[in-house]
Amino acid sequence: MIRRTFASALLASFGLAAVPAFAQQNVVRLVVPFPAGGGTDQYVRLIAADLSKKGMQAIVENKPGASGIIAADYVARAKPDGTTFLMTSLGVLASNTVMYDKLPYNPRDFVPVTQIAYQPSIIVGRMDLPYKNIKEMVEYAKANPGKINRGSPGASILTNLAPMAFEKMAGITTTHIPFAGDAPGLQALLGGNTDIHGTSITGSLQHVKAGKLRVLGVMDAKRMPQVPEAPTFKEQGFDIEALLWYGLSAPAGTPRATVDRMNKAVNEVIADPDFVARARAMGMEPRGGSADDYGRFTKVEFDRWVPLLQSLNLPKQAH
Repeated sequence: MIRRTFASALLASFGLAAVPAFAQQNVVRLVVPFPAGGGTDQYVRLIAADLSKKGMQAIVENKPGASGIIAADYVARAKPDGTTFLMTSLGVLASNTVMYDKLPYNPRDFVPVTQIAYQPSIIVGRMDLPYKNIKEMVEYAKANPGKINRGSPGASILTNLAPMAFEKMAGITTTHIPFAGDAPGLQALLGGNTDIHGTSITGSLQHVKAGKLRVLGVMDAKRMPQVPEAPTFKEQGFDIEALLWYGLSAPAGTPRATVDRMNKAVNEVIADPDFVARARAMGMEPRGGSADDYGRFTKVEFDRWVPLLQSLNLPKQAH
């Protein structure tokens, strides 16, 4: 029922009446479900800065915690007047419906605006670990059960769920420690409180380049240009890919004209060659498209990941 309602709502939402978009507004808020300083936050701030340069005053508002639930509930309750947008991902639009026993919002509370980027999930580890890649980590985990503490930015975020699926595939277990975003999780890793961390290259690249962390494996079909020495999971004998994706959504009831104008503004920003170069330098691959494209894409991702997560028989969490 959740899947059918979610899918139909995404596509049906585009029939809303058109109303002038940014005619009388002063500020557009881009709500990020993670703390300031994380990789996703940094990327959204790039978009906000360039939107502001083009005449649309855009600010980033961080509302971290509970795997995006706090931010999602906040935006779901906001007026659909084109002033508030939510940075959405698999967690907010799909995974939370499986991971939590009750949500204060429903995915149908949002309408899609545009996709903004994607990047592969990775696992990073401390430099003093007795393993230097995923294959060696699996061997260590089998010989030392219960010895690996694994951090993540949140329970229902792909950088936790993809490692969980991998662990089932590899026949190992780690002790999962969720954090309220990537930045505090990486700090815990650097401080020796965890051993490995599911993340993206955006938030961890500075620490990798500084020689403080090592990328153990990349969940993509190819290696990343930012860390060409880091092997993929497939190279190490594990057939798993998991791409993080990000987009913007608006409260349900936001007029289509408003959605289209925001879509146009954001797509112009992320298509600019200078912006693309800056985004790729931080490990993010810009990806835009129409609101309809984003709606169809999120439906495909919902239909792909929700059954997989249900098959893991994960205990429901309370937020």
